[in-house]
Amino acid sequence: MTAKKNSKNKNHKILLVEDEETLAIGLEYNLSEEGYNVEWVRDGKMALEVIKKKPFDLIILDIMLPYVDGFDVAKKVRSLFPQLPILMLTARTTVKDRIRGLEIGADDYLPKPFHLEELLLRVKGMLKRKNWYRSESAPLSHYHFGNNDINFENMVCYAGEKEIQLTTHEARLLKYLIDHKGKIVTRKELLTAVWQIDSDIETRTVDNFIVRLRKYFEPNPEKPVYIKSVRSAGYIFTD
Repeated sequence: MTAKKNSKNKNHKILLVEDEETLAIGLEYNLSEEGYNVEWVRDGKMALEVIKKKPFDLIILDIMLPYVDGFDVAKKVRSLFPQLPILMLTARTTVKDRIRGLEIGADDYLPKPFHLEELLLRVKGMLKRKNWYRSESAPLSHYHFGNNDINFENMVCYAGEKEIQLTTHEARLLKYLIDHKGKIVTRKELLTAVWQIDSDIETRTVDNFIVRLRKYFEPNPEKPVYIKSVRSAGYIFTD
Protein backbone atom coordinates (compact mmCIF):
# COMPACT_ATOMS: atom_id res chain seq x y z
CA MET A 1 0.00 0.00 0.00
CA THR A 2 1.41 3.39 -0.97
CA ALA A 3 1.30 6.32 1.45
CA LYS A 4 -0.28 9.61 0.40
CA LYS A 5 1.95 12.65 -0.03
CA ASN A 6 1.87 15.00 2.97
CA SER A 7 3.55 18.41 2.67
CA LYS A 8 3.35 18.95 6.46
CA ASN A 9 6.23 16.50 6.90
CA LYS A 10 8.65 18.13 4.45
CA ASN A 11 10.92 19.58 7.14
CA HIS A 12 11.49 16.25 8.87
CA LYS A 13 14.71 14.46 7.97
CA ILE A 14 14.88 10.68 8.41
CA LEU A 15 17.97 8.49 8.19
CA LEU A 16 17.04 5.01 6.98
CA VAL A 17 19.67 2.37 7.75
CA GLU A 18 18.73 -0.88 6.02
CA ASP A 19 20.80 -3.34 3.96
CA GLU A 20 17.84 -5.28 2.54
CA GLU A 21 17.52 -3.43 -0.76
CA THR A 22 13.94 -4.33 -1.68
CA LEU A 23 12.63 -3.31 1.72
CA ALA A 24 14.73 -0.15 1.83
CA ILE A 25 13.60 1.03 -1.61
CA GLY A 26 9.97 0.54 -0.61
CA LEU A 27 10.40 2.35 2.69
CA GLU A 28 12.32 5.20 1.11
CA TYR A 29 9.62 5.64 -1.53
CA ASN A 30 6.67 5.53 0.87
CA LEU A 31 8.28 7.77 3.47
CA SER A 32 9.13 10.26 0.70
CA GLU A 33 5.55 10.08 -0.58
CA GLU A 34 4.45 10.85 2.97
CA GLY A 35 6.49 14.04 2.68
CA TYR A 36 9.59 13.16 4.71
CA ASN A 37 13.14 13.90 3.55
CA VAL A 38 14.78 10.47 3.56
CA GLU A 39 18.43 9.51 3.28
CA TRP A 40 19.16 5.80 2.89
CA VAL A 41 22.43 4.09 3.80
CA ARG A 42 23.14 0.37 3.58
CA ASP A 43 25.41 -0.38 6.53
CA GLY A 44 26.27 0.66 10.06
CA LYS A 45 29.62 2.20 9.17
CA MET A 46 28.01 4.55 6.64
CA ALA A 47 25.29 5.41 9.15
CA LEU A 48 27.83 6.56 11.74
CA GLU A 49 29.69 8.63 9.16
CA VAL A 50 26.52 10.36 7.95
CA ILE A 51 25.05 11.01 11.40
CA LYS A 52 28.16 12.95 12.43
CA LYS A 53 27.91 15.25 9.41
CA LYS A 54 24.17 15.91 9.04
CA PRO A 55 21.26 16.61 11.40
CA PHE A 56 18.32 14.18 11.44
CA ASP A 57 14.98 14.14 13.22
CA LEU A 58 14.68 10.34 13.40
CA ILE A 59 16.63 7.18 12.58
CA ILE A 60 15.00 4.00 11.30
CA LEU A 61 17.63 1.41 12.09
CA ASP A 62 17.86 -2.26 11.17
CA ILE A 63 19.72 -4.52 13.64
CA MET A 64 21.37 -6.94 11.20
CA LEU A 65 23.77 -4.68 9.29
CA PRO A 66 27.17 -5.14 7.59
CA TYR A 67 30.35 -3.84 9.30
CA VAL A 68 28.66 -2.33 12.38
CA ASP A 69 25.42 -3.84 13.66
CA GLY A 70 22.37 -1.86 14.70
CA PHE A 71 23.01 -2.31 18.42
CA ASP A 72 26.42 -0.64 18.17
CA VAL A 73 25.06 2.10 15.91
CA ALA A 74 22.26 2.86 18.38
CA LYS A 75 24.68 2.94 21.30
CA LYS A 76 26.98 5.39 19.52
CA VAL A 77 24.12 7.57 18.27
CA ARG A 78 22.60 7.73 21.74
CA SER A 79 25.93 8.87 23.25
CA LEU A 80 26.20 11.65 20.67
CA PHE A 81 22.54 12.69 20.48
CA PRO A 82 20.58 11.76 23.64
CA GLN A 83 17.26 13.11 22.34
CA LEU A 84 17.35 11.80 18.75
CA PRO A 85 14.58 9.18 18.37
CA ILE A 86 15.59 5.73 17.14
CA LEU A 87 13.13 3.18 15.72
CA MET A 88 14.76 -0.23 15.43
CA LEU A 89 13.66 -2.79 12.84
CA THR A 90 14.40 -6.37 13.75
CA ALA A 91 13.86 -9.83 12.33
CA ARG A 92 14.82 -11.13 15.76
CA THR A 93 11.74 -11.89 17.81
CA THR A 94 13.26 -12.81 21.18
CA VAL A 95 12.43 -10.56 24.11
CA LYS A 96 16.13 -10.53 25.03
CA ASP A 97 17.12 -8.87 21.75
CA ARG A 98 14.33 -6.32 21.96
CA ILE A 99 15.17 -5.41 25.53
CA ARG A 100 18.84 -5.07 24.58
CA GLY A 101 17.94 -2.56 21.87
CA LEU A 102 15.80 -0.53 24.25
CA GLU A 103 18.44 -0.63 26.97
CA ILE A 104 21.04 0.67 24.54
CA GLY A 105 18.81 3.64 23.81
CA ALA A 106 16.31 2.84 21.06
CA ASP A 107 12.95 4.52 21.62
CA ASP A 108 10.90 1.76 20.06
CA TYR A 109 11.18 -1.35 17.91
CA LEU A 110 9.15 -2.89 15.12
CA PRO A 111 9.55 -6.61 14.31
CA LYS A 112 9.74 -7.74 10.68
CA PRO A 113 7.54 -8.30 8.79
CA PHE A 114 5.46 -5.24 9.59
CA HIS A 115 2.61 -3.30 8.00
CA LEU A 116 3.46 0.01 6.34
CA GLU A 117 0.60 1.72 8.17
CA GLU A 118 2.03 0.73 11.53
CA LEU A 119 5.51 1.98 10.66
CA LEU A 120 4.12 5.32 9.49
CA LEU A 121 2.12 5.59 12.71
CA ARG A 122 5.23 4.99 14.81
CA VAL A 123 7.25 7.49 12.77
CA LYS A 124 4.56 10.15 13.05
CA GLY A 125 4.30 9.74 16.81
CA MET A 126 8.05 9.77 17.39
CA LEU A 127 8.56 12.92 15.31
CA LYS A 128 5.95 14.80 17.29
CA ARG A 129 7.49 13.98 20.64
CA LYS A 130 9.74 17.07 20.91
CA ASN A 131 6.87 19.56 20.83
CA TRP A 132 4.73 17.41 23.12
CA TYR A 133 7.57 17.04 25.58
CA ARG A 134 8.39 20.74 25.72
CA SER A 135 4.77 21.81 26.19
CA GLU A 136 4.10 19.19 28.85
CA SER A 137 7.35 19.71 30.76
CA ALA A 138 6.92 23.40 31.54
CA PRO A 139 4.86 23.06 34.78
CA LEU A 140 7.22 20.45 36.28
CA SER A 141 10.89 21.11 35.63
CA HIS A 142 12.43 19.26 38.58
CA TYR A 143 11.38 16.39 40.81
CA HIS A 144 13.05 14.57 43.68
CA PHE A 145 12.18 11.18 45.10
CA GLY A 146 14.22 8.83 47.24
CA ASN A 147 17.86 9.27 46.26
CA ASN A 148 16.91 10.49 42.79
CA ASP A 149 16.90 13.99 41.35
CA ILE A 150 15.15 14.51 38.01
CA ASN A 151 15.67 17.53 35.74
CA PHE A 152 12.94 17.46 33.10
CA GLU A 153 14.33 20.49 31.29
CA ASN A 154 17.56 18.87 30.11
CA MET A 155 16.63 15.26 31.04
CA VAL A 156 19.80 14.86 33.10
CA CYS A 157 19.10 12.94 36.29
CA TYR A 158 21.03 11.71 39.28
CA ALA A 159 20.50 8.42 41.07
CA GLY A 160 22.70 9.08 44.06
CA GLU A 161 26.00 10.16 42.47
CA LYS A 162 25.32 8.38 39.17
CA GLU A 163 24.42 10.70 36.29
CA ILE A 164 21.80 9.47 33.82
CA GLN A 165 20.83 11.08 30.52
CA LEU A 166 17.23 10.13 29.76
CA THR A 167 15.86 9.80 26.27
CA THR A 168 12.74 11.83 25.52
CA HIS A 169 10.44 8.82 25.77
CA GLU A 170 11.98 7.79 29.08
CA ALA A 171 11.45 11.30 30.40
CA ARG A 172 7.88 11.49 29.06
CA LEU A 173 6.99 8.15 30.64
CA LEU A 174 8.50 9.06 34.01
CA LYS A 175 6.84 12.47 33.98
CA TYR A 176 3.45 10.97 33.14
CA LEU A 177 3.73 8.53 36.04
CA ILE A 178 4.76 11.34 38.40
CA ASP A 179 1.96 13.61 37.17
CA HIS A 180 -0.47 10.78 38.03
CA LYS A 181 1.18 9.87 41.32
CA GLY A 182 -0.91 7.49 43.41
CA LYS A 183 -3.15 6.57 40.49
CA ILE A 184 -3.09 3.38 38.43
CA VAL A 185 -2.27 4.05 34.77
CA THR A 186 -2.84 1.32 32.20
CA ARG A 187 -0.48 0.29 29.42
CA LYS A 188 -3.03 1.48 26.87
CA GLU A 189 -3.14 4.89 28.55
CA LEU A 190 0.65 5.13 28.49
CA LEU A 191 0.87 4.05 24.86
CA THR A 192 -1.58 6.76 23.89
CA ALA A 193 -0.16 9.52 26.12
CA VAL A 194 3.56 8.90 25.69
CA TRP A 195 3.98 7.22 22.29
CA GLN A 196 0.76 8.31 20.58
CA ILE A 197 0.33 4.69 19.45
CA ASP A 198 -3.08 3.18 18.83
CA SER A 199 -3.79 1.17 21.96
CA ASP A 200 -5.06 -1.75 19.87
CA ILE A 201 -1.52 -2.40 18.63
CA GLU A 202 0.05 -5.04 20.82
CA THR A 203 3.47 -4.01 22.11
CA ARG A 204 5.72 -4.65 25.09
CA THR A 205 7.26 -1.23 24.67
CA VAL A 206 5.77 0.10 27.91
CA ASP A 207 6.95 -2.87 29.97
CA ASN A 208 10.47 -2.62 28.57
CA PHE A 209 10.69 1.09 29.33
CA ILE A 210 9.42 0.50 32.87
CA VAL A 211 12.23 -2.03 33.31
CA ARG A 212 14.72 0.64 32.23
CA LEU A 213 13.35 3.26 34.63
CA ARG A 214 13.48 0.79 37.50
CA LYS A 215 17.12 0.00 36.72
CA TYR A 216 17.89 3.70 36.84
CA PHE A 217 15.99 4.75 39.96
CA GLU A 218 14.96 1.79 42.13
CA PRO A 219 17.23 0.66 45.00
CA ASN A 220 16.31 -2.90 43.99
CA PRO A 221 14.74 -3.12 40.51
CA GLU A 222 13.40 -6.60 41.32
CA LYS A 223 11.43 -5.18 44.27
CA PRO A 224 10.36 -1.70 43.15
CA VAL A 225 9.17 0.82 45.72
CA TYR A 226 8.51 3.79 43.40
CA ILE A 227 7.27 2.36 40.09
CA LYS A 228 5.05 -0.55 41.06
CA SER A 229 3.12 -3.02 38.95
CA VAL A 230 -0.57 -3.55 39.59
CA ARG A 231 -1.55 -7.01 38.40
CA SER A 232 -3.85 -6.99 35.35
CA ALA A 233 -4.16 -3.20 35.62
CA GLY A 234 -0.94 -1.32 34.87
CA TYR A 235 1.50 0.74 36.92
CA ILE A 236 1.45 3.20 39.80
CA PHE A 237 4.06 5.70 40.97
CA THR A 238 4.50 6.39 44.70
CA ASP A 239 7.21 8.19 46.65
